[in-house]
Amino acid sequence: MLRDRVRLASVSAARAAGAFARGAAAPYHLMKSMAIAPPERLRIAPPDIRTTDSTVADQIYAGYFSFEGKTVQARGVSPFLVAPPSECWRRSLAGFSWLRHLQASDKRVALATAQELVADFLSLPKIPADDPAMEPAVVARRLLSFLSQSPTLLDGADAEFYDAFMLALARNARQLWRALAGDGARGADRAFCAIALAEFAVCADTGRKIAPHVSRALSAELDRQILIDGGHVSRNPQVAVDLLLDLLPLRQVIAARGLQTPSAVLRAIDRMMPMLRMLQHGDGSLALFNGMGATALDRLASALAHEDTRGAPPVNAPYAGYQRMEAGDALVLVDAGGPPPFEFSLSAHAGCLSFEYSLGIERVVVNCGAPSAPHLDARELARATAAHSTLIVGDRSSARIAPQSAPRRRAGRVLGGPRNTAVERRRLDGDTTLVLSHDGYVRDFGLVHQRELTLPADGAALLGVDRLIGAERGGRHAQASDFALRFHIHPRVRIAPNADGAIELTLADGEILIFEAQDLTPEIEDSIFFAAPGGARKCAQIIVRGAAAPGAEIAWSFRRRAGAQVPPGGKVC
Repeated sequence: MLRDRVRLASVSAARAAGAFARGAAAPYHLMKSMAIAPPERLRIAPPDIRTTDSTVADQIYAGYFSFEGKTVQARGVSPFLVAPPSECWRRSLAGFSWLRHLQASDKRVALATAQELVADFLSLPKIPADDPAMEPAVVARRLLSFLSQSPTLLDGADAEFYDAFMLALARNARQLWRALAGDGARGADRAFCAIALAEFAVCADTGRKIAPHVSRALSAELDRQILIDGGHVSRNPQVAVDLLLDLLPLRQVIAARGLQTPSAVLRAIDRMMPMLRMLQHGDGSLALFNGMGATALDRLASALAHEDTRGAPPVNAPYAGYQRMEAGDALVLVDAGGPPPFEFSLSAHAGCLSFEYSLGIERVVVNCGAPSAPHLDARELARATAAHSTLIVGDRSSARIAPQSAPRRRAGRVLGGPRNTAVERRRLDGDTTLVLSHDGYVRDFGLVHQRELTLPADGAALLGVDRLIGAERGGRHAQASDFALRFHIHPRVRIAPNADGAIELTLADGEILIFEAQDLTPEIEDSIFFAAPGGARKCAQIIVRGAAAPGAEIAWSFRRRAGAQVPPGGKVC
């Protein structure tokens, strides 16, 4: 029996605190006094490894700008002068990531449109500081987009546009410089700002002066934000995807210049790749933990295609707080960690001990996921424990999340949650068992939630036991309360009660599973799946209810129907 007990919350928090302390030595104090001159020329243009779509170019040429679920028809007016339908739309427009679609078009008129739209933006009067277009993360995206698309934008450009473009590059770099030197950029945005500055330093002929300082700043951010096991300190898988899509072109352009790549960049890339594969289901999508929404499979594939070596996905990420179990084509992914540091908790969910379960390419048990831009009003709902496949006591989330209406520095961030999470992994005769616990309900109810998950060697079932254990302290609201054990079911799965009081699940490929809860009758209620590629979809959830008291224990199982053939192990893309 293999025992690997890790106090995930304390380890992660201690490491993050130490890293931030070391980051105080970063060269930010030098940034305030250094000037960045407009370049006379660009030595090289970095690649953009994101996929392109020429139909987007056609839409833009026709005057339609569709971003973040909103579409604006410019009707001959500059889109930068149109009242934005949402802040998210404005950020996407001003980030210029869409330029890559115009470059992919074969139509010269589309390429001319790219120059015209950039010229429109550069000719704008001073943009107010509180405009979303001036947020550090948006400025970083704009600088990266301008650099990668510079061959198109400068092809045949006149002197006036050329000078304005170079001046804009320097202004964007200076703004990022100031954002890193002060507190303008916070959380994960600091890494994106540092990456954009590093690309400028490599590509622009005026970047040589700042290159050493930028390199140290980027290394400091990556060492702080990328954990030893490859997880991002925010615990949001999407952040790792986005970082890779920017770090990989940076690595390429540094190599093309014959320069030495900072070891922190190589380390971050090498660590994040296996971590993303650890969180992949059989259909290629990423598990819905801590802010992850619908997986853009093309972007994920673009990032993972650059992995130098590929072994089996890790099964244990103690610093990031995730666990993986596999048997045959059955896969279980578990959130086994506490909340991230306050600064990085803006997208974190109260989903400790939640899990996702898939069979081959068929998702079975899911979390609701993070809503896309058109459904941001449901963001707080999606972050609650009730939106996750785990146990909730007294309809209270296991972590306290500040509402968006709170003061800006606190809005949307995690204010408290599990301080101690534990994981024990056992393997016996090919069966894998995880015993996990968290103390997120000690403060209010004096209860520790313990969850035991077992995946037999043949993958024919998933067995679980959830327990409530009395704690010696806490219990401010320990009066009689109930628990609800929730299993959110993927929209492709049809579920219905059977004659025996169990729940029958029919997967899209026709396979049938039976869910049972010992001595308790499961119920079926409506739920919502926010992470569908086409937007939020209605789904169902299985709920098992009971009295929340020390000693409560609920045994449950998902079993493949007797006689069904268990397919061999599936391959993760």
